[in-house]
Amino acid sequence: MNRWLRAASWVLFAGVMYLILTGALRPWIQLPGLGDVGFTVVFVLFAVVHCAVMEGARRTLGFFATSAVVSYLMEEIGVRTGFIFGAYHYSDQLGPKIGHVPLLISLAWFMMIYPAWVVAEALVSGVDTRSVRGLAAQSTVAALVMTAWDVAMDPGMSAAGNWIWDNGGAYFGVPRHNYVGWLLTTFLVYLIAGLLLRGLIHRASETRVFASLPLFVYGLFAVRYMTSNTVPALQLIALFSMGTPALLALIRTFGIQSTDRSFQATSTLPDPFQGRNFP
Repeated sequence: MNRWLRAASWVLFAGVMYLILTGALRPWIQLPGLGDVGFTVVFVLFAVVHCAVMEGARRTLGFFATSAVVSYLMEEIGVRTGFIFGAYHYSDQLGPKIGHVPLLISLAWFMMIYPAWVVAEALVSGVDTRSVRGLAAQSTVAALVMTAWDVAMDPGMSAAGNWIWDNGGAYFGVPRHNYVGWLLTTFLVYLIAGLLLRGLIHRASETRVFASLPLFVYGLFAVRYMTSNTVPALQLIALFSMGTPALLALIRTFGIQSTDRSFQATSTLPDPFQGRNFP
């Protein structure tokens, strides 16, 4: 089964990279794509399948469920009250809704949650996440990496009409309050998943390149926002907000570690996504 999941991960990775490139090259070449909904579906499938190979089915299911439930509750409360992210509402562009939140949004959180976690995992390699303090530290870094993504993404997505900020905002039409909500939501997902799934054991032997596929996705997204954004300031913001953590994670993963191409991932820690330390 793992062989088929691994192969599916590579196929979905290729699809995600192509779809990201369609956006990155849009100023020069118009390539066929799948639109926001189609892209989201492919990206979610990649995140779930890759996570299943690396972390096992049980931990992937727990991680995905935690992400979907926490993000949906925070979004629903946020839309109803304006308290968590600021005053906003979703248009009908993202498909059917559960309450006030498109079903696709709850799924879409995981497609970003998982790559951001892989980036953070590389950045804090060596931190002992067996303790609650260590897990909280890694969750904080992952939340910052994830929110940096939205710093580059949200102005364009909201300008395209996917969601509407009722009162606008100081940051390219987005309220600064939104990013507090992103930090809180993602931190809760990472921390709750880590605490709920502590003690689960999974062994995976994969190449360094395969394990780092979500990291490459995160980095290419930075390139996409740098090339396709029509606002020069947002191009620079993408470079530093996403490009910096992506580059540091790549250096940590490939630049200063052992050149051995495979490693054993073993976890009995409270953090269910620990265990990709390289020899």
